[in-house]
Amino acid sequence: MKVLLLIDSSSNSKAAVDEVANRSFPSNTKVCVLSVYEKISPINILKPQGVSCEYYAEVDGKAFKTAEKMTENAVKILHSKNTTLIVTTKIIEGSPKSAILKEAEIFGTDLIIVASYGHETFVDDFMLGSIPIWVAIHAKCSVEIVRK
Repeated sequence: MKVLLLIDSSSNSKAAVDEVANRSFPSNTKVCVLSVYEKISPINILKPQGVSCEYYAEVDGKAFKTAEKMTENAVKILHSKNTTLIVTTKIIEGSPKSAILKEAEIFGTDLIIVASYGHETFVDDFMLGSIPIWVAIHAKCSVEIVRK
C-alpha cells in the first residue's frame, strides 16, 4: 500500500500525522510525507517600492526550511509510533492543488491523507481555496480527510 500524507504548517496537520502513526497498515506500507509550498515571485505580484529580489529569495528559502522542518518532525513521529512503515519525504515548490495530484500519480498512491483544512481562518480558506476538498474531488485514489 502507498499512502501520501500531506502536511503543512497548520495545527490541523499534526492530526493527520498522528492518524497515520497510530493506524495499523499492511506490512511494507510506504508513506510519502509531502509538503508543498508556493514560491513568491516578484513577477507574479506587484513589487512594492524598494523591495529587492533578494527579499523574495529569502522568503522562499524560509518557506523551504519550514517545509523541511515539518517533514522531519512528521518522520520522527511516524518512526517513533509505527516502526513498520517505510517513510520517505518530498518537498515540492508549486501550486499545492496541482502538485499534490501530480505527486499522487507519480507515487502510485492508494490513499491520500490530509487534515480537514490547512488554513487557520475562514478568510484564508475563502481566498486560497480548500485544498482537502479540491484533492478529494479530483484525486484518482481514495482520500481521507482527518479532523483535529
